[in-house]
Amino acid sequence: LTGVLDDCLCDIESIDDFNTFKIFPKIQKLQERDYFRYYKVNLKRPCPFWADDGHCSIKDCHVEPCPESKIPVGIKAGSSNKYSKAANNSKELEDCEQANKLGAVNSTLSNQSKEAFIDWARYDDSQDHFCELDDERSPDAQYVDLLLNPERYTGYKGPSAWRVWNSIYEENCFKPRSVYRPLNPLAPSRGGDDGESFYTWLEGLCLEKRVFYKLISGLHASINLHLCANYLLEETWGKPRWGPNVKEFTRRFDPAETKGEGPRRLKNLYFLYLIELRALSKVAPYFERAVVDLYTGNGHEDAESKALLLDIFRDTKSFHMHFDEKSMFAGDKKGAKSLKEEFRLHFKNISRIMDCVGCDKCRLWGKLQTQGLGTALKILFSEKEIQSLPENSPSKGFQLTRQEIVALVNAFGRLSTSIKELQNFKVLLQQPR
Repeated sequence: LTGVLDDCLCDIESIDDFNTFKIFPKIQKLQERDYFRYYKVNLKRPCPFWADDGHCSIKDCHVEPCPESKIPVGIKAGSSNKYSKAANNSKELEDCEQANKLGAVNSTLSNQSKEAFIDWARYDDSQDHFCELDDERSPDAQYVDLLLNPERYTGYKGPSAWRVWNSIYEENCFKPRSVYRPLNPLAPSRGGDDGESFYTWLEGLCLEKRVFYKLISGLHASINLHLCANYLLEETWGKPRWGPNVKEFTRRFDPAETKGEGPRRLKNLYFLYLIELRALSKVAPYFERAVVDLYTGNGHEDAESKALLLDIFRDTKSFHMHFDEKSMFAGDKKGAKSLKEEFRLHFKNISRIMDCVGCDKCRLWGKLQTQGLGTALKILFSEKEIQSLPENSPSKGFQLTRQEIVALVNAFGRLSTSIKELQNFKVLLQQPR
């Protein structure tokens, strides 16, 4: 992969260098901090589009829920605000940890974390939210420690996984049914077409709709890369060994194996990286204000987290080949407004499709990365509101919830990791096998 990306003036080598030497080490550190490692998610929402075909029974997908007494009171959104000593029972905590099998979503938290969440809940309640996130107050929503639940290959595949991606592409990417995506197993045999008719159609779209497709394709490529890079290589005596699977990577991305489609998908990953990088540089003024605190209740930790975040913002601003979002929605006002609303509704629909993912761990990371991209788009479409933020008071015009901030940083962290893993696969592919 080399050269300039389509629809922008940036080349792949510049992104590789910038990510490897500036962004990746810092974003890794930031994701380890308490403010960014806990994400609240509802993994029990029913699929709104088709009858649920049952959850994946593979143990690496499985979630062993903790007993009610284990879930910190601060997490029980709105039901109780008193700290319960019953939740301190260490025997129950051990049972709960024991119940979390390999790869399960581990929702157990230390007592110190529980205290912090009560404060976080109060702090979030006091904010003037820009938008109400759909189900944070649901009794089914729980905090998950992202560090204990890394995104990796779980074995979830086949018709259920395919149906999710097919629904995303076929119904939400502005695509007519008569145009088939390359490598689509449902497409009729078309001789030597190899997807050229699809790309002819794509090039004929307006920039905004083309960008939308590239963002989804880039997200799909990034998720596939994570699965190849963190693959269950062997399990001996109950001890799993995870690592990069070159064969799986080749199957998904090699030009010969994918009829040239793999590199195109990887280019879309770089394009998505640029979009989220641009959003981070644009939202910096929101966080640079003294009134914005990455609040966990630990003053020293909060100050360090904010300093690290601002350092990353300085790096994003120093990047000299940003995507120019002003080229989007630049036509007549009425048409641009209608297109933007269509863009927003399509994306909202994709976030709802994530509730149809049958593997809980895949669902967790799918929801987080979709919300992160949604937050990035919200930022790019709110430039005027961000520029007119008051210095010393919360804004009524533009607001980010803690959920959106956590999703934004972790979703970009996933893209940064994808590009780093891609470098690693390049090295591994050059080694004699």
